[in-house]
Amino acid sequence: MNERILFLCTGNSARSQMAEGWLRHLAGDRYEVFSAGTHPVGLNPGSVEAMAEGGIDISQHRSKNAAEYLSQPFDAVITVCDRAKESCPRWSGAVRLLHWRFDDPAALSDTSERRQDFRRVRDEIAWSIRQFLTLEVE
Repeated sequence: MNERILFLCTGNSARSQMAEGWLRHLAGDRYEVFSAGTHPVGLNPGSVEAMAEGGIDISQHRSKNAAEYLSQPFDAVITVCDRAKESCPRWSGAVRLLHWRFDDPAALSDTSERRQDFRRVRDEIAWSIRQFLTLEVE
């Protein structure tokens, strides 16, 4: 049985979606991967664009509420923003609760800066996922 990993953010529009996409891409079928938000707002097109530039298609993802997963067991619940960490529900079935802090790429108002911010956060998440996979193998 594969480990189950949940990435949790506030809006489930960018960071948690990218983390879900990266883990699926880099680990294949080694994990069952999910993402959700404490207050989902829909998938951000900037996330889709940045991930596509990295060769990963998340365009079919949907923004989900964390409540959908409360009764499900997870091996790890990983919060990817401070607000989600602060308001994270209690995951009684989670073996590990981890926190990775990433800036919100949707927070910038200038379009050209926002695009660069999405790329930067995408790459930071990729690095964290690779580190996570390295530690999982050891």
